[in-house]
Amino acid sequence: MRTGPRPATTPTNPHTQLDQQPDGTDQRARLAGALFDLPGVTERPSGISVPGARALWLDSEDAAGPPEAFLIGTEFAHLHPGHDQSLHAMLPVVLAEEAVAAGWAEPHPMARRGLIPGTAVMVYAPRDDAEREVVERLIRASHAFARGEQA
Repeated sequence: MRTGPRPATTPTNPHTQLDQQPDGTDQRARLAGALFDLPGVTERPSGISVPGARALWLDSEDAAGPPEAFLIGTEFAHLHPGHDQSLHAMLPVVLAEEAVAAGWAEPHPMARRGLIPGTAVMVYAPRDDAEREVVERLIRASHAFARGEQA
């Protein structure tokens, strides 16, 4: 369980986390370093998020997951720029539900409306090292989902 209340977020696009970001850029840099080092991942601008978002794209030969494992093309997650520091990711349905219930994530507004798969969630910005480790595990699960390693 994530401690404390959920952060405030916008109810529509762009879906943004409004508070509870970590101080400075250390957590963001450490998180990005771990995520962009995942096998088969290329960092590219997001094909669906706001300008400046850093997206995790899989090489096409590694993108063996189902369509609901991807935001667009082979992009399966992205880190938001600037003050936001949250991420959007595609998680297997059961894990997405567990992450939401445990306070680590919330459904994407378009998923709530049934316009995109329910696998699309916002993962809140990690406020410290322990939270960063949980967020890394969630994004590693998104990576495995996109690679077809999880149902």
